[in-house]
Amino acid sequence: MKMRLAEIAQAVQGELVPATATATSLEVTSVAFDSRALTAGALFVPLRGKRNGHDYVKSASEHGAVASLWSKDRSTDGVPDDFPLIIVSDPLTALQDLAKYYLAKINPKVVAVTGSNGKTTTKDLIAAVMQTTFNVTKTQDNFNNEIGVPITILSMSSNTEVLVVEMGMDRPGQLHRLSELVQPDIAVITMIGEAHIEFFGTRAKIAQAKLEITDGLSSDGVFVYDGDEPLLTDQPVRTNPRRFTFGRQGTNDIYPTKITESDQETRFETNRWQDFEFTIPLLGDYNVNNALAALSVGELLEVTPANLRGGLSHPDLTANRAEWVPGNQGEMILSDVYNSNPTAVRAVLQAFADTELDGKRIVVLGDMLELGDQSEAMHAGLASALNPATFPMVFLVGSKMTALFTALMDCYQPETTLFHYTEEQLPKLTTALRSHIAPGDEVLLKASHGLHLEKVLAALTKLTKE
Repeated sequence: MKMRLAEIAQAVQGELVPATATATSLEVTSVAFDSRALTAGALFVPLRGKRNGHDYVKSASEHGAVASLWSKDRSTDGVPDDFPLIIVSDPLTALQDLAKYYLAKINPKVVAVTGSNGKTTTKDLIAAVMQTTFNVTKTQDNFNNEIGVPITILSMSSNTEVLVVEMGMDRPGQLHRLSELVQPDIAVITMIGEAHIEFFGTRAKIAQAKLEITDGLSSDGVFVYDGDEPLLTDQPVRTNPRRFTFGRQGTNDIYPTKITESDQETRFETNRWQDFEFTIPLLGDYNVNNALAALSVGELLEVTPANLRGGLSHPDLTANRAEWVPGNQGEMILSDVYNSNPTAVRAVLQAFADTELDGKRIVVLGDMLELGDQSEAMHAGLASALNPATFPMVFLVGSKMTALFTALMDCYQPETTLFHYTEEQLPKLTTALRSHIAPGDEVLLKASHGLHLEKVLAALTKLTKE
């Protein structure tokens, strides 16, 4: 982005102080809320959280920020005299207003993606397909909330033609506000699972909240979703948009007619392009649905079949989503440590069970968070997906995994083939894993991000410095 400070002040209805000619003509080239990570030319956004961002404006100026938003109820004591401020009622609201203004200015096609599972992978696959034909900006890392979505928008270059934005949620109304902010041309829901069921109670209520992504759809917008999910197919949508479905059943607009799996990739054919075989560099046939969503968006935006195939085969995938990583003892590690819920665990276990290997499969599962009153039953319920013949060793991490540990004691031997550690015992877990791993083994790491199994991954990989 490139905007003069005066234009930004007008866009957020703020007061520029001091309103000198020098200040008004200052050019802003990025927006950041972390004073340590910003680049020269940035507008600093002081947000309130565990720490108040206003306390770091001096640090922001020292790291290259040219100006800052500033809450009008906050004293400017301590702000460098020559450092311009844009005084607003609320910096977060101003950030969102600026993003909406800039989005309208650049005016790309907007594809918004949400879902209980697969939204990050689907976002990456959509972006890969779009990049064969358009200039594309996509959500990076986990910038998918009220802060991350505006930052994603403001990261667009002026030649962006398609914006692919991921949207997360953990409460009702969140996707409504994000959808109203980005006003998508295409809204995608990957699937409805149990993620955040603690806050919603039922999958039906999760579906209702996910459907909020359609609230801001443009007048000719399209709703793309899993047509095999009754909670999406049977629910009314406020904007009554055009619909386009993907899934496994022949009633969908696009569905697979053949799927061939291997350890490193999945190939499939569809009803829509019968002469094309598509390949995704991902394990598990559950990822075919994510690819079908990407193909749906590609067709809606008139990407050629050849480019659809080329894009899917070479996506830039976000780390730690079912990603194979070589370990430092000759093992291969399937890292899926960013998020977890029962549907996702069962899907990755099924895929992991079908891999070819010379050694043994070791499963490491951490707590699935935000499952509420159903947590104990859902953790224990995973026992049906685990058996010693396929998974000879199981390591569990976290207090909630106690239920699964108990359920597995009938078929696994504690302290021999079944192990349980607390959240604070990751180093002990790592040591135990190392003692059992042999060359040719495969290790699955799967947990909610709050368990921080990425620390175990770091300790097991070849890049570790002992």
